[in-house]
Amino acid sequence: MVARGRKKKSKTRIKPDLKPQPAVTVDAARSVSGPGGGTRGQAQPPTEAAENRPMAVRKAFGFITVGRMDFVGRRRFYYIFSGVLLLMSVLSLAIQGLNLGIDFTGGNSYSLEFSQPVQEAQVRGVLERQGVMGSVVRIDKEDPRHVLIRTPYMDAEGEEAMMASLASSLGEVTAEAGEVVSPTISGELFKTALIGTLLACLGILIYVAVRFEYRFGAAAVVALVHDTLITVGVFSLLRLEVNSAFVAAILTIIGYSVNDTIVVFDRVRDNLKRRGKEGLDSLVNRSINETFVRSINTSATAFLAITAIFLFGGATTRDFSLALMVGVFIGTYSSICVASPVWLWWRKRDEGALTVTSTKSQAAKGRG
Repeated sequence: MVARGRKKKSKTRIKPDLKPQPAVTVDAARSVSGPGGGTRGQAQPPTEAAENRPMAVRKAFGFITVGRMDFVGRRRFYYIFSGVLLLMSVLSLAIQGLNLGIDFTGGNSYSLEFSQPVQEAQVRGVLERQGVMGSVVRIDKEDPRHVLIRTPYMDAEGEEAMMASLASSLGEVTAEAGEVVSPTISGELFKTALIGTLLACLGILIYVAVRFEYRFGAAAVVALVHDTLITVGVFSLLRLEVNSAFVAAILTIIGYSVNDTIVVFDRVRDNLKRRGKEGLDSLVNRSINETFVRSINTSATAFLAITAIFLFGGATTRDFSLALMVGVFIGTYSSICVASPVWLWWRKRDEGALTVTSTKSQAAKGRG
């Protein structure tokens, strides 16, 4: 009796005709009734959007969600932002120009230590009464007794007269070893600096074009010009002195920026090899997300070190470190938001004809 009861109970529980139904996913639901008017229940071929698989989402730095940031979708905003910065830089250069140091203009430079705090107007007044016009006077904000003076080119006699006038009007003054650059040498330095910068950009273009492809190389140079022009524009806007140290900072910025750009481009190239049917927009956006944390970590450590030099390095290295700070920030931004969108635009333009041809061929097969 017990066995029959158990057998009867198992018959009522098991239904031989019941077949497990497959789970319907979002992609499957879309394929059942697509916009092309397919028959309900008939699967459609996978579209390009269906092949765009998002990367794993994770938290970076405790508050940034990496993997969901749509860099490519916001590229128009980046174009506008970069355009505004470039326009401000060009206008400042056209209206104010650059505050060229004696390395490029020729002249005398002095570092003076007064016995008492002085003001810029006092020092400038003494120089003008002495006949030294067009001089640049910078007072150390932390120590008003320390003054940096840059004057047009003067001989030894004019230099002694200027020092005597400053001592009689403002008190005892001690002059450190000055710097004198003749106009001929300054012109050669300016030409050499310009040639060096152009050769650096050309070398980077050739290397990236050979190592990757010509579109990557051109996009990297566009980012370099973007970074250099904005950094020069900041110095023009703030009327900071442009000297040989500034040229060294620009070359450092170029090297750092292209290094950060190559990291992103290398990931784009690797993902292109496994592209499949993934769209270029999705591929580039995924590549940027995959390298985002690395780029921010590298830039943050460099920025902190340069900030320490800016704060504690003294007046002689302040302009140099400021140029590096601006360059590192703008270089990181351009590697993510300028270089990659430029390459994407160029690649999509080159693939445009092929895509149109493929679409027409598929449409003809569908009609046949």
